Amino acid sequence: MKEKICDYLSGIVEGVSADEFLDMAETPPEEEMGDLALPCFGLAKKMHRNPKIIAAEIAERLNAQKENIGLERVEQVGAYCNLFWNRKAYVENCVKKLQTENLGVARTGMGQTICMDYSSPNIAKNFHVGHLRTTIIGNALYKIYQKLGFQVVRINHLGDWGTQFGKLIVAYKLWSSEELVKEKGIEELLRIYVKFNAEAEHDAQLITEAREWFVKMEQNDPEAIAIWEWFKQISMVEFERIYQLLGITFDSYVGESFYRGKVPALVEALKEKNLLVESQGAQVIDLEEYQMPPCLITKSDGSSIYHSRDIAAVLYRKEKYDFVKCIYVTGLEQSLHFKQVFKAIEVMGYDWAETLVHVPYGLVSLDGEKLSTRNGNIIYAEDILKEAIGRAEKAILEKNPNLGNRQLQSSPQDCLSTDSREQVARMVGVGAVIFHDLYNQRIKNIDFSWKEVLNFDGSTGPYVQYTYARAKSVLSKYGEPVDFTRTDWNALTDSVAYNLVKILGGYEDAVKNAAAKYEPSVVARYVMSLAAAFNKFYHDCAILKAEETVKRARLALTELTQRVLRDGCGLLGLECPEEM
Repeated sequence: MKEKICDYLSGIVEGVSADEFLDMAETPPEEEMGDLALPCFGLAKKMHRNPKIIAAEIAERLNAQKENIGLERVEQVGAYCNLFWNRKAYVENCVKKLQTENLGVARTGMGQTICMDYSSPNIAKNFHVGHLRTTIIGNALYKIYQKLGFQVVRINHLGDWGTQFGKLIVAYKLWSSEELVKEKGIEELLRIYVKFNAEAEHDAQLITEAREWFVKMEQNDPEAIAIWEWFKQISMVEFERIYQLLGITFDSYVGESFYRGKVPALVEALKEKNLLVESQGAQVIDLEEYQMPPCLITKSDGSSIYHSRDIAAVLYRKEKYDFVKCIYVTGLEQSLHFKQVFKAIEVMGYDWAETLVHVPYGLVSLDGEKLSTRNGNIIYAEDILKEAIGRAEKAILEKNPNLGNRQLQSSPQDCLSTDSREQVARMVGVGAVIFHDLYNQRIKNIDFSWKEVLNFDGSTGPYVQYTYARAKSVLSKYGEPVDFTRTDWNALTDSVAYNLVKILGGYEDAVKNAAAKYEPSVVARYVMSLAAAFNKFYHDCAILKAEETVKRARLALTELTQRVLRDGCGLLGLECPEEM
C-alpha cells in the first residue's frame, strides 16, 4: 500500500521520486492518526513553499482518487497528511499476499550466492557462550537471506591452526598423557591449555618451545601433525553435540589449516604486486595511508598467521562460489582485523572488496569480566542449553504432574504425552536461549545472567512459542481446514483484528530490514509484536463462539498468524511445539 501511494504521489508532485516519498513516510504513533503519515517539511524546503499548503494540496488530490488507490480518507493536520487505508481492501490484499508460498516475502536474491562465515570455534577448546553468540546470530542471518531467495553457503571456519596448538603440544607432553586425554577428552585439553598459560607467565622458555612446535606443524612434521589431528577429532565430537542441540548444520567445515598451503602462493602474488615489505623480519602489507597498522602476512620464522590465512580464504571463496557478498559474524574486538583483511583485498586490485562484510556483535562478560579460555573464566554452551532444557521440562511437569510418574492423564488435550515432553522441553529450553540473544541488537554487550537467559516470562521465546501453540489449539478445536474462499473480510475491520492484520502485513518488511541491517533482532521483535497482537485478539474477540461469518474470518486470521509465527521463529532458529 505504501509503495502504491508513493508511486502515485511521484506522478502528481513534480520533481519528487517515489523513493523520496518512501523515505518521508512514517507510521503514526497512534491508531486514530491513520495508517501512514506524510510530513511535508522536506517538500517545503525542496519546493520553497509553505508545508501546510503542500499538505493541503496533496490531501485534496489523494481524496479525489481514494477509491482507486485503496484509501478510506486523507486528513490534513498542519504540515502532515494522515492517510487511512480502506480497511476491507487492505485486509483482503494482505490475506491474499500471505497465502502465497513464501508468505508474501519476495525472493529478491534468486540466482545469487552469499557466503556466511560464522561459529568458527577453536579446536581443543570448549564451545563457550561467546561461540554461542556467533553461531546463533549467523544461523539466523543465513535463514533470513535464504528466505529472500539467496543461495547461502554456511561456512564453519574452524580455528584449527596457529601457535596455540604449539602450546597444547608442549602442555600435553609436560602435564598429560594419552590415557588422560582419551578418558577426559576436551576437558583435559582445556586443563593443560590453562596451565600452560599460567606457567608461561613465569617461564618464557615455554613460549619458545610452543613456537618451535608450531613451526614443525607448518613443516608437516609427522608427530606434530598426528597430535594436532587427534586433538581436532576430539573437538569435533564436542562441537557436533552442541550443533545438534541447536539444530544447526553447515555446508563447509574448511578451517584455517586448509589455507596454510595457499599462503605461499599469496605471498608470491603480493610480491608481484610490490605490496610486501619487511618489518622486523616479518612480511607485511603497509596500510599506514589508510590509518591502520600493517597487515601481517608471514611471521619472522616464515610461518603463516591468521591475516594471511583469512586473505587466502577470501580469494578461494570468491573463485569457488562467486559470491555477491561474503559475511563474517564475529566479535566486535575483531573489527580491526577484518578492516585490514578487506583493505588488503582492495589494494591487491580486487574491486569486489566492497562485497566483504564484517557483522560484529557485543562482548559477553561474566560478572563484568571478559570471558577468557586461557584464564578459565568461562561459561560453556552445553551447560546453558542443558540447564534451559531441564528448567523447561520442570515447568512442563508442573503443568502435567502425572507425567512425572510416566502416566497419561485421561484427556490427551489436557496434557502433553510423555514422548512429547522431552521434545517440547528441548524446543522451549533451546528457544529461550536463542531468543534471549537475538531479541536485543547484536552489538549490545551482554553480562551473562542465568536468571535472564532462563526466564520464560515476558518478552521471551517461550512466550512466542506458547502463542503459536494457542493458535494451533484454536484451529485444532475447530477441526476443519480454514476456507479462505468463503470469508467476508469486513469481519476483520474492527480495531483489534485490523491491528493484527497490519502487523501480519509487515512481515516482508521485517525480513528485508533484518537482511539489510544484518540484524536478526528486527525479526525477533516483529514476532514478539505479532504474538502480543494475537493474544489481545484472542482475549478480546470470540473466535469459535462467534457468529458463522465472523468465525470464518477470525479463523482465517488465526491460521495466518500461526503460519507467520512459525515461519518467523524458524528464521531465528526456534522450533514451535504444536502444544505447550
